[in-house]
Amino acid sequence: MSEKLEALRHSASHIMAEAVLSVFGDVKFGIGPSIEDGFYYDFQLPRTLTPDDLVAIEAKMTEIVASKTPFTQEDLSKDEAKKLFADQPYKLELIAELPDESVSIYRQGDFVDLCKGPHVESTAQIRAFKLLTIAGAYWRGNEKKPMLQRIYGTAFDNRKALKKHLARLEEAAKRDHRRIGKDLDLFSIQDDGGAGLAHWHPKGGMVRMLIEDFWRAEHIKRGYDIVYTPHIAKIDLWKTSGHLDFYKDSMYSPMDIDGQDYMIKPMNCPAHILMYKNRLRSYRELPLRWAELGTVYRYERSGALHGMTRVRGFTQDDAHIFCTPDQLESEVADVVEFALFMLNSFGFVEYEIYLSTRPDKYVGSIEVWDMATETLEKALKKLNVDYTVDPGEGVFYGPKIDIKLKDALGRTWQGPTTQVDFNLPERFDVNYIGQDSAEHRIVMVHRTVLGSMERFMGCLIEHYAGAFPVWLAPLQAMLIPIADRHIEYAQKVAAQLKSRGIRSDVDARSERMNLKIRDAQMQKVPYMLIVGDDEAENDTVSVRTREGQDIKGKSVADFIDLAKETIESKT
Repeated sequence: MSEKLEALRHSASHIMAEAVLSVFGDVKFGIGPSIEDGFYYDFQLPRTLTPDDLVAIEAKMTEIVASKTPFTQEDLSKDEAKKLFADQPYKLELIAELPDESVSIYRQGDFVDLCKGPHVESTAQIRAFKLLTIAGAYWRGNEKKPMLQRIYGTAFDNRKALKKHLARLEEAAKRDHRRIGKDLDLFSIQDDGGAGLAHWHPKGGMVRMLIEDFWRAEHIKRGYDIVYTPHIAKIDLWKTSGHLDFYKDSMYSPMDIDGQDYMIKPMNCPAHILMYKNRLRSYRELPLRWAELGTVYRYERSGALHGMTRVRGFTQDDAHIFCTPDQLESEVADVVEFALFMLNSFGFVEYEIYLSTRPDKYVGSIEVWDMATETLEKALKKLNVDYTVDPGEGVFYGPKIDIKLKDALGRTWQGPTTQVDFNLPERFDVNYIGQDSAEHRIVMVHRTVLGSMERFMGCLIEHYAGAFPVWLAPLQAMLIPIADRHIEYAQKVAAQLKSRGIRSDVDARSERMNLKIRDAQMQKVPYMLIVGDDEAENDTVSVRTREGQDIKGKSVADFIDLAKETIESKT
């Protein structure tokens, strides 16, 4: 987002806040920043907002824009600011935490807000805006603090850009994986089972199995071994790893087992380290590449949960590489190349690569961090790929390479990650025997090539709007008999397809043919095979694709060849 657009959206949030004050009178203000696609503001209001309120607030915003009121900035002392915002408890909390004695405010007419800017010169510059949704939001994201009401909106330089964005939002709503997941019966998140815990239904389970089978096969090709580790471990393991110090808020409470504290795992890496340390390792064995589809559990605030893309229990397509320092650069380059191959295989051809560096809270020495970061950068340069440095976004034990994939609408999703780690080997005393017969410290690479099964599935659903490529479709062909007398032939063809590995079924309901075709299209089935008297007599099928293409009188054998070619090419 450009600085100009950021200032415009921030200004729009102030105009919205003034409008809300005008409509409701009694308002306690939270914060109102610009965000990637717009802006929001949090309010404590005398009643719950409704969609009709957005209409009224927008109308008032239009009046404020038309007034052409300038934005003006002032600096006040903290005491002056506290007097000015004496009836605004959330603003007073923010003022008390400011490090400087000088406090910046912005005015537009009679409305004043605590703010450091930037803003546009006048309300007249906010010509293209739209209020979008209402949501609940805990003050400062803390569930122990009051729940406020958040209004989201967006603003652009011109109406054409706004119209284009709104059309994109409408298309995104159609692709929402939560709605499509329900419509296609792929997954559910049950209140009785617990928030943030996904249940994979048979069709979704089939898609997941196909992803995992492909994942395993590609790992074995590249010299990985598949491992499995427990879901819980003694609390001491998480103390040694540092997760208890740096990650405690995302971990679930200990459980007592035979008088000892255990914790459910948020990560797979310490268990892989224990397996490595099960015996002495020689440099001749290295690198060791161990991959696990490991289910982990992390606490997420209820307000942050979102379908399959933000959950509390998920399966990472995890792997850890144990190697020597000399092998590290090559291993990292191979991992990034592998990740890009996997994304391309699933139809994601656009992505952004970030090199994430040391955060504020970290373990290990700066010298080790610099060495790890330099190695990642060398690997990226070796691959000759474009990347952006993302300062401070590494994990506590090491820097990382993040790949954010782009979907069909150009939205970015967190995807594969590659992390170099000199610190956990130090904390766990992980070594190998070198050529000199002495012990040397191992280097670890933590990596995923998809992310997690849940988030990747949500992304995949939205990318394809539920119309998965034929190789991933849970049902690839639906046989549609025109009349009951054609059911037997349809079942015979379905059996032939199944024998060749093509997932098929017969719609034997006593419904009109057109309704059966429509239902199959709604379920995003790639091929609808319509059979009647002519087809039964000639051993053919009439093919209709979900895109609406019709191919009449195709032999069953020819259709099988067509379908198999499409499936195997993964197009």
